[in-house]
Amino acid sequence: MAVNTLWDPVNLGRLALPHRLAMSPMTRSRARSDGTPGPLAAAYYAQRASLGLLISEGTQPCADGQGYLNTPGIYTDAHVQGWRQVADAVHARGGHLYIQLMHVGRMSHPDNTPHGRQAVSSSAIHPSAQMYTAAGMKDIPTPRALTLAEIATTVDDHRRAARKAIEAGADGVEIHGANGYLIQQFLAENANHRDDAYGGTIENRARFALEVAAAVADEIGADRTGIRLSPGSRLGGIDEGAQGDELYRYLVGELAQRALAYLHIAHHGNEALLKAIRAAWPTTLLVNRGNRPLELIAQDIETGLADVAPVGRWALANPDLVRRLREGLPLNAPDSSTFYGGGAMGYIDYPPLMPA
Repeated sequence: MAVNTLWDPVNLGRLALPHRLAMSPMTRSRARSDGTPGPLAAAYYAQRASLGLLISEGTQPCADGQGYLNTPGIYTDAHVQGWRQVADAVHARGGHLYIQLMHVGRMSHPDNTPHGRQAVSSSAIHPSAQMYTAAGMKDIPTPRALTLAEIATTVDDHRRAARKAIEAGADGVEIHGANGYLIQQFLAENANHRDDAYGGTIENRARFALEVAAAVADEIGADRTGIRLSPGSRLGGIDEGAQGDELYRYLVGELAQRALAYLHIAHHGNEALLKAIRAAWPTTLLVNRGNRPLELIAQDIETGLADVAPVGRWALANPDLVRRLREGLPLNAPDSSTFYGGGAMGYIDYPPLMPA
């Protein structure tokens, strides 16, 4: 059996990628106050186009979906115009852009949203966490539980946002079902105490994720739809309980029937579950191991456990990361003090290497 390498081409939905690196979604908090991508966003993404597949920062599909300061949206005409500049710049450099749809659910603060409303979630359960606002760190208020009608509306919000992403020129969208945000709040036993069709059993807790995936895939095509999951993540106070493995085996099995463009796993160490997901998933699998050493970045691809290796901070700090890794050249170190907010510093001013 042939062994794949990091530099082999790979198909992902409608895309033919030149290698198996990708850029992970990373919140940068530099959008305008109305959620339109800022004037530097096109340059930031275009600089990193050689990574092939760029997965954008989390982008809210509706006003209720915003959690952090100055994150972009994709639900107004202004948002579409802003993202079109980004997509055009990426395509001009030969790259591809997927916009990540991120509804944060309870991981929000009214001070950070355009309408100042109480956050929503699967249930009215406090995440026991704080949120950065313009006035500093504040306790996250208790959310209110979505009604059945509001769940249907939220599914439609994702559908409309996906359509607008394609109108903006994106190659597809990634549904954010990870990191303690709304979809995972429905999945997790300790965040979902509902007693209706969206709570209780594994099938019910997975229902919202599956409905969002179906709505997006039906709207823009399964081959332009990806989804990110993080089995075992405790971010945002999440605990999926003793049934966590069974939950994800069921969820991935159901999603597999949709033949989405890809599944993106934010891996938290459960190797047996990851192998089971690999065996069950019929299309492209992305595996992100977080702070994995760079010398091990190709390991999952070479063993067949993954098809694509997404890279976060190293891509943030090295716009020409592909060249540096191919040639074994030194890397810029990421500056964590400029990750969130601000302007060009720490955003578009990381120096590339001089031409060879």
